[in-house]
Amino acid sequence: MKLKVIIHEAEEGGYWAEVPAILGCATQGDDFEELLANLYEAVEACLTVDIADFAISGNDKVLEIAV
Repeated sequence: MKLKVIIHEAEEGGYWAEVPAILGCATQGDDFEELLANLYEAVEACLTVDIADFAISGNDKVLEIAV
């Protein structure tokens, strides 16, 4: 999966970024390397879903896909 990320220079120094395709997904870093690492964590956290929150019957299947 490829996502476009908008990177901004923070007024107080460092950077912050947002992922427009994922509502509310944003992060920051003191330097570009930290920002990049934090971006991966933020995207993963925003896309993680706990299937325990869903009703799954005996006929249902849970499938994990990579895109």
